[in-house]
Amino acid sequence: MLKFLKSYALAATLVLGLACWMVPRAAAQEGTISGTVLDLDGKPWPDCPLSLESDQGVKTAGKTDSAGKYNISGLKPGTYKILVTLPLQKDPYLAAQVKLAAGQTVPADLNFQELVAKKNPEYMAQVKKQQEDKTKFSGMKKHFDAGVVFLNQERDAKAELSKATPDQRDALKAKVADLSNQAVTEFQEAQKAAPEKDPNQHLFWARMGEAYDLAGRNEEAINAYKQAIAAKPDNAGYYNNLGNVLARSGKIDEAKAAYEKSAELDPANAALAWRNFGISLYQAGKMQDAVEPLQKATQADPKNAQAWYLLGACLVATADYKQVGDKMEVTLKPGTVEAYQKAVELDPNGPYGAQAKQGLEAVQAMTGGIDTKVGGKKKKP
Repeated sequence: MLKFLKSYALAATLVLGLACWMVPRAAAQEGTISGTVLDLDGKPWPDCPLSLESDQGVKTAGKTDSAGKYNISGLKPGTYKILVTLPLQKDPYLAAQVKLAAGQTVPADLNFQELVAKKNPEYMAQVKKQQEDKTKFSGMKKHFDAGVVFLNQERDAKAELSKATPDQRDALKAKVADLSNQAVTEFQEAQKAAPEKDPNQHLFWARMGEAYDLAGRNEEAINAYKQAIAAKPDNAGYYNNLGNVLARSGKIDEAKAAYEKSAELDPANAALAWRNFGISLYQAGKMQDAVEPLQKATQADPKNAQAWYLLGACLVATADYKQVGDKMEVTLKPGTVEAYQKAVELDPNGPYGAQAKQGLEAVQAMTGGIDTKVGGKKKKP
């Protein structure tokens, strides 16, 4: 019995000794590397990702805090490379190499202004330019977004103006003009903030064109749209917008050329270009000039009721009149009645269909002859 107890005590002592030997030695293997990271300007670099690579090829990731400090623990003894990926660089930069002993804490501060910037001024210039471009882009976007807000408000004010009563018109005109000026100013500031060869130059000019256009500043709108086209000559929409302003300004030949270019660049929307040309001329009271583009619009898109109605109205306006005795005889242009009928067929219950029906009634009355004798009445069909 005594012999058994001695054996048990010896075994317990060995187990306890083994446990005590394992725990302290495992803790003693861990080490720490810590320090502060300064950026290319010599300022603390917050949230800077870095990695450690041991001589055994083991990698450990870390990151600086808001003050640019880092602390990576739980490292085995060995030699460690400290790697940091710098701006505009694909491969990590070897910032330092540190030897770590068991249980040791090794400080490793990194000042990239000294490590990189002073040794490679060309690289530093590239980084600064990138930062400047980023700042410029931020300013550009701020002004551009502000311009878009003013432009949308100008559109709303213009819509109000079209429905306004006479006593409201002057105030709304002033509002449209003011919003136009504010929008243009913001787009101009965005343009100044943009890099010299920024690919978005056409957008600044196009938005300025819209702001001028809504305010009825035709010459300025024409110039802006031409600048947008010069910057992006394959944009059919810019030619279409230019054509709208040119047509309203009475520059028919130039407008026609712009619409033709729009249709050429975007055949799928050629009908829209010709219809817009016709609408612009119709609104300007140039009915005869509007006939050809409206005919092209109906050929390209025979299912558009608006184009058919406007074509009928313009054909009526260009009818031939001849005085015969006490009556004025009217000879309609070919296709007048058919245009109105097509509009009624396509839009039987809509606004264009309703106007086309009225047009047909007027045509029927006109073709019966208009009595021009004083006190005379129109002859009923």
